[in-house]
Amino acid sequence: MLAELRAAADPVRREHTLGYFPSRLEILGVSAPAMRRILRPLARSLRASSPAEVLGAARALLDTRVHEARQIAFELVGGRADVVVGLDTAAVEALGRGNDNWASVDEFSVTVAGPAWRDGRVSDADVVRWCRSEDRWWRRTALVSTVALNVRSRGGRGDVGRTVRVCRELAEDADPMVAKGLSWALRALSTVDAAPVRRFLADFGDELPALVRREVRNKLETGRKSGRA
Repeated sequence: MLAELRAAADPVRREHTLGYFPSRLEILGVSAPAMRRILRPLARSLRASSPAEVLGAARALLDTRVHEARQIAFELVGGRADVVVGLDTAAVEALGRGNDNWASVDEFSVTVAGPAWRDGRVSDADVVRWCRSEDRWWRRTALVSTVALNVRSRGGRGDVGRTVRVCRELAEDADPMVAKGLSWALRALSTVDAAPVRRFLADFGDELPALVRREVRNKLETGRKSGRA
């Protein structure tokens, strides 16, 4: 697997990525389409494997400390419903340990943590605990995990209550990585039910980071976070 990733590495992309999301992980500069091409035969080879064996393969990928291998590990786990349904909070948190950039956090949140929470494998109390973590990346994980509650392509059916609760926990967090997660959470919820998102903006007003106010209002008014057609 690592040999395939290294063969697909692009030095120019690597330099760009290092500036886009700095990380202590090794970054090779492999594109998302190339990672998916590498993932497909691995997933096929594990099709008849037990959930424990799939988790073992994912953990081996995480142990490489290579960013792209980590992304593939999360996709591998998230692509197997029988694996996700067997996770508990300790297993989810173990998989997410070492996330130190927004790309890793977001992949983990929408493919692993969010679905596990949605399906009752992680409790609301655990997600609130992430909201109160000193680690900015676990706070962002809590917010981006709500995407799996609300975005249909991620298996979501809409969950206003849990989404708003998490967003309220982090409404005034000034960390830019957390604020961007809050914006995404609210924008995703707005596609299910715009009314609670409008109430949220009204309730918090200028206490929200400016980026959140701007992007969410643009989404409500134009359907796009940029506000441009």
